[in-house]
Amino acid sequence: MKILIIEDEKPAANLLKMQIKQHFPDAELFGNLDSISKSIAWFTQNPQPDLILCDIQLADGISFEIFDKVKLSTPIIFTTAYDQYAIKAFQVNAIDYLLKPIDPKELERAVDKFKANLIRSTIELDVLKNLLIPDKTSFKSRFLVRFGEKIQSIPTEDISFFNSEERVTFLQTKEGKKYVLESTLEQTEAQVNPANFFRLNRKYLSSLEAIEGIFSYSNSRLKVTLENCSDPDILISREKVSDFKEWLDQ
Repeated sequence: MKILIIEDEKPAANLLKMQIKQHFPDAELFGNLDSISKSIAWFTQNPQPDLILCDIQLADGISFEIFDKVKLSTPIIFTTAYDQYAIKAFQVNAIDYLLKPIDPKELERAVDKFKANLIRSTIELDVLKNLLIPDKTSFKSRFLVRFGEKIQSIPTEDISFFNSEERVTFLQTKEGKKYVLESTLEQTEAQVNPANFFRLNRKYLSSLEAIEGIFSYSNSRLKVTLENCSDPDILISREKVSDFKEWLDQ
């Protein structure tokens, strides 16, 4: 954890450092910066720290001027001998507001609150990533199909493409066999790995191996031919061409 100290009183700065090291020995301390000008210069030359401990009244003015000129996302614990700045402090990324002389327990509580928020934010980000990025293990490895009275399981790697005809979804294998699926083409698209299958248009969802030819077509579109497919008009719209090429090139 990297902590920057902005404090114009050297004894107060030394006390802060001692208290932080006592309760958080692994913390890496930066500073002490004792003015607005030095602080602005520091931020323009260094990456943002994890946490800032900042006195409100500095040698050359009120520290809020720093954050008016330098846009930061770093949480701040403000320290001051006065309480009239509390409302303003919480408008500038403040997670706490400590009055001098600083009680070591209050400082420890404030830093612990920052760490708890950091852990919670990390967990929430991981949850969000899991929601946005499909888990590869959730993709189907095979599809259950019926052929007359017979039920059969088709491995995904044996599938050439899926297509929709008259609101019925079909699965076609690399051997040219065709089966009816109970799911819609939209539902099927969500069940297969997008690294291996691409939605060409509203009627076709194709594997990479099934694509036999790609040709330029009018209005910046592409025309595609698929193995074991007699449809001569499989077109990729101009809007999807870029995504299609990116998929081919990954």
